[in-house]
Amino acid sequence: MSKIFTFGFWNAVARLILRNRIIIILLIVGITAFFASEWKYMRFSFTEANLLPDDHEVNQEYNDFLDKFGEEGNLIVMGIKDSTLFQEKNFKAWKDLNDSLQKFPEVDYAISIGNLKKLKKFEDPKRFEMVPFIEEESPDSLELANYENELFSRMPFYENLVYSSHSNTIQSALYLNKEIVNSKARKDFVVDQLVPMIKQFKKDTGMDVHVSGMPYIRTLNSQNIVDEIGLFIGAALGVTSLIFFFFFRSLRATVISMLTVCIGVMWAFGTIGLMRYEITVLTALIPPLIIVIGIPNCIFLINKYQQEIQKHGNQAKSLQRVIAKVGNATLMTNITTASGFATFILTESKLLKEFGIVASINIIAIFILSLLIIPVVYSYMKIPKSKHLKHLNRQWIGGFVNWMEKMVRNHRIAVYFTSVALLATSIIGIYNIKISGSLLEDMPQEASFFKDVKFFEQEFDGIMPLEILIDTKRPKGVLKSSSLKRIEELENLIVEEPQLSKPLSITRLVKYSKQAYYNGNPKYYQLPTSQEQNFIIPYTKGMEGNDNLVNTYVDSTGQYARITTFMKDIGTDEMERIETSLWPKIHKIFPEERYEVSMTGKALVFQKGTTYLVKNLVVSLSLAIVLIALLMAWMFRSFRMILISLVPNLLPLLITAGMMGYLGVPIKPSTILVFSIAFGISVDDTIHFLAKYRQELKANNWKIKRSVYAALRETGVSMFYTSIVLFFGFSVFMISSFGGTVALGGLVSATLLFAMLSNLLLLPSLLLSLERSIANKETLKEPAMRIIATEEDEEEISKDDEEHNSNKIEK
Repeated sequence: MSKIFTFGFWNAVARLILRNRIIIILLIVGITAFFASEWKYMRFSFTEANLLPDDHEVNQEYNDFLDKFGEEGNLIVMGIKDSTLFQEKNFKAWKDLNDSLQKFPEVDYAISIGNLKKLKKFEDPKRFEMVPFIEEESPDSLELANYENELFSRMPFYENLVYSSHSNTIQSALYLNKEIVNSKARKDFVVDQLVPMIKQFKKDTGMDVHVSGMPYIRTLNSQNIVDEIGLFIGAALGVTSLIFFFFFRSLRATVISMLTVCIGVMWAFGTIGLMRYEITVLTALIPPLIIVIGIPNCIFLINKYQQEIQKHGNQAKSLQRVIAKVGNATLMTNITTASGFATFILTESKLLKEFGIVASINIIAIFILSLLIIPVVYSYMKIPKSKHLKHLNRQWIGGFVNWMEKMVRNHRIAVYFTSVALLATSIIGIYNIKISGSLLEDMPQEASFFKDVKFFEQEFDGIMPLEILIDTKRPKGVLKSSSLKRIEELENLIVEEPQLSKPLSITRLVKYSKQAYYNGNPKYYQLPTSQEQNFIIPYTKGMEGNDNLVNTYVDSTGQYARITTFMKDIGTDEMERIETSLWPKIHKIFPEERYEVSMTGKALVFQKGTTYLVKNLVVSLSLAIVLIALLMAWMFRSFRMILISLVPNLLPLLITAGMMGYLGVPIKPSTILVFSIAFGISVDDTIHFLAKYRQELKANNWKIKRSVYAALRETGVSMFYTSIVLFFGFSVFMISSFGGTVALGGLVSATLLFAMLSNLLLLPSLLLSLERSIANKETLKEPAMRIIATEEDEEEISKDDEEHNSNKIEK
């Protein structure tokens, strides 16, 4: 009974499908309509990917900072490097642009040369006031020339805030409302208001405007993700349909397959909407992934159907055998593929969990769709003509299979030597791999906003905020002379780091107040002494509410201070070096018993998240290997066979890792996915081969050589077909403008190509070389489930059903 249980089950499934075709069609239409109705709940992410769990120490420090000072990534900067800016016409146009932007409710306030103020001392009563540099609405050329000279030569307060310390570049700073920074309103403002207004300014004046800042970068980057979803889906459909048609030379087979995967894509979008997940750079990959992974299912099912038609020409019998004989093997391969994705669920990263859940669910869904749609649709069609079956006997495919057999039969030493050489070379390459946590590295490097990032890095030493939070442990402790001196000392250390910009903090305003006390003389731009403080304090009363800098860099209690610096697009290694260098000096400046200092900011959180993610995904990949090994142990019930089968699947992963080291592709969130995805897919070929091999062993009275060659000839063509589809399907991702997506597509494609060759050459070679160790029935016991049906099973199970189904299915 156990011998035929598996195929008894699949035979029952075949009967159920073929007897209820109308119900199945209506069910698929109904479910598809339901998922389509969930599309309205899809939304695009307006925040950066947080790769850390919510309770992680780094996240807690960042949230603590947000509680004190609110959203820190709310700054958009606009820069102009043009000597004609201070001419009357251009100055007015620039001022009008900034004034118009400041009127929008999305903008809290703006700092630009058009509304810039300076601190001025008054004697009656004693006070400081922020007064405009230029009183007139339309200053003449002489006033503008004086203004320009004063700004660059006498206003160190505005250095790196309004003007560059490296050149005459001017920038305006737009501080967005913190409530809208992580919402759709930010996107609407940037795309519908800011970008068109800047384009019009460029057209009117001929001056080039560079725009950056995290809200701006995030908005345009998200827009690129949206644009690429349609591109990926179209490209994946186009490439896979062309390859499919080339293999099968059948328009209807191609159309049926494309229909199947298109419904799968609709279900994938519906799943994202149903679960109320955001579309991120990862979940945007799922629809094309469903196409690429779904097509091999169609290949196996249609290929088997056509083989059966070529054998006996009975449509009903062919359709039943397609389900009963291929259904189980296809299910197992889809389960292993889904397992590779499902391991991401075990990570603590919300981003990866969502990706793993949606991907694994929809991989199983596309299997179910393939198993239902293809037999049902073919049951309403005429039997394929002989021209549609020609591909089954193509000579070049036969030549490829013969070459593989020749290599396995006569050149096993060469196969082993090549494998060992590749392994050794790869291990050397692996030692050269670096971990990268750059927030901008994967963004489209040809996009204008990415080029603008480089402009601001050059002119203002960075664009990504790095925040240092200082707790003085006492109210009003920040404005104590000792605290201010310590803050300035830390700022001087930061300036020494070439990757970091000149910091912004409360010390700027304090130093500026001393300069103002001495009637604007720039040589007095320094912290006041204790004696000078006594003279200056009377002038500062009532000043705090007049300048945003105070509220921005000191909390309402005066206990917490904030130092903001901007860093260049550096990776994890460089950031770790900077931290290692700074922390001992920070602890020396701020004794831990009196102060508490933390370093945070979006870019730093992302970098820490990358390091955390790499560690977690190594565990995830290990779990995927163990999970799939256990699955194969249950299927084949042979420990030796598990070890043999893992070798040809782990080798391609090592080769790919070595390639990454040699090509300088770092380990990052996008590339670390390669290994789990590729392993889950490549092991499918191993399952098909070993299942056929196990069947041939029994048929050939446990003769290893004859069984290996028979299995190689039988499975080689299907493995070649599916591997080529997967190779070109994943290659589609290389048209992306995102570096991480390009790397993901290229690396998975390369890994799957190596995996195909490894499974077709190394795996059979190992089976033949270890013939004595595995040539007994104890090593290969009766499997827990029969993956591929034998003719004996077929006769025992479906003899009566074929005749019944012949009457049920209309030709």
